[in-house]
Amino acid sequence: MKQNIDLKNWNRKGHFDFFSAFDEPFFGITSTIDCTIAMERAKANQISFFVYYLHKTLVAINKIENFRLRIEGENVVLYDEIDASATIMRDDKTFGFSFMKFHEDINEFHKIVQKEIARIQTTTGILTRKYPENIIHFSAVPWINFTGLTHARNFKFADSCPKISYGKVMEESGKKTMAISVTAHHGLVDGYHIGLFIEELQNLMNS
Repeated sequence: MKQNIDLKNWNRKGHFDFFSAFDEPFFGITSTIDCTIAMERAKANQISFFVYYLHKTLVAINKIENFRLRIEGENVVLYDEIDASATIMRDDKTFGFSFMKFHEDINEFHKIVQKEIARIQTTTGILTRKYPENIIHFSAVPWINFTGLTHARNFKFADSCPKISYGKVMEESGKKTMAISVTAHHGLVDGYHIGLFIEELQNLMNS
């Protein structure tokens, strides 16, 4: 479900109009997430760490209203719920874009993710199905402890979906961390909202 934003009375209309006129309206921030407790919880619950932090990411995303906004034609809409399209690597080292429906129960979400990973393994190419607008673009780069990240962008393709990427798990003095990159359309999201998301995500990873 979604609802249209009343643009004429929207307090972000000036920001939306300003940044929507840019050739590149997306901006990105890179930060670090402490995943020490999260890795322990995932192992104790016999859930893959990838599924665990993807679930926490979606929980946090869905709590921040601005991350549920999307541009559709001339309209801005607010979705009730956001799902994920994650890049999934195949055995031949190519990858495909998945679709993973969010579920509040992490055990049910685990089943959804495992089924979708298995489906991707039977496909070829990048686009493996139709994708809705109420998603985040999600990826992991577990081989690299990055300090910055950019995304390939087709400016001819209308896009307003946030993009979230995680890096390699690093350990120092018993503390485990991962880099996280958050990229979003500046007409919908500001640094303040990314700060809210990072704070909520860290709280969930620590819970």
